[in-house]
Amino acid sequence: NVKQLNPEASLQAAFGARLRSMRMERGWIQDQLADMLGCSGRHISAIETGRKSATLPFARKVDRLCDLIGSEHSFERQWQEMKHGNLLEGFPEYVGYEGRAVEIRLFEVGLIPGLLQTPEYARAVAFGDVKRGAITAEQADDRVAFLAGRQAALVRPRPPMVFAVMDESCLHQAVGGPEVMDAQLEHLIEMSAHPNWIIQLSPFSLGARRAFDLPVNLLTMADRSIVAYAESQTQGRVERESSFVVPILTAYHQFQGEALSKAASVAEISKLRKGTP
Repeated sequence: NVKQLNPEASLQAAFGARLRSMRMERGWIQDQLADMLGCSGRHISAIETGRKSATLPFARKVDRLCDLIGSEHSFERQWQEMKHGNLLEGFPEYVGYEGRAVEIRLFEVGLIPGLLQTPEYARAVAFGDVKRGAITAEQADDRVAFLAGRQAALVRPRPPMVFAVMDESCLHQAVGGPEVMDAQLEHLIEMSAHPNWIIQLSPFSLGARRAFDLPVNLLTMADRSIVAYAESQTQGRVERESSFVVPILTAYHQFQGEALSKAASVAEISKLRKGTP
């Protein structure tokens, strides 16, 4: 009475089918696998048949058992895709690094960087996609909650240094209405007061001297290795190869020298918020 599985039915079904395939390749029955993972055979059966979703700790235990930790074929990576299926490919992987980084460097065009968004601003952005029919309201809620988790991960005993350079266009996009934008600009000023946040503006007057046309995400890890993340319209990619990362890091440092200072940037944000020229 082995239930036939359809891995194409959903991401959850694909996870369960792969777990069963892995188990059967090794000649294990469900109870054997359950003993090795510290759960019940009934729990294994429920995950394999899609009646129950796997948890992140469960996926990591399977990876340890199968020597897949850090692999592009890991069960953790598949879990991330299952949990955050409405996010771009590669982005959940990047966020995993982001939560452990000691330095974060960002550049954004058009929108306030996610790590600096207020909940109301983030919700307005997400539900803009709902109105266009790109995602569902439930997925929009998931995005907002996911962002809140990213922001919370930065609040720790030794928080990372965060360098955020924003194109001036980020301040002029009318997201969520006047009250939302006023609160967002106030939040930027408040965050600038934190010693681990360096917020700078790239003014329109910079023109061709602006180093980047697309968003930039660079992470420095505790071992001083650098992780870069790049996006197209349809997918994201994490990159650690130095030949790819180092030129971007160099350009970022040059760009910071061209951007307004931290104090001048706060002054510009304050003037815009007050409506003064």
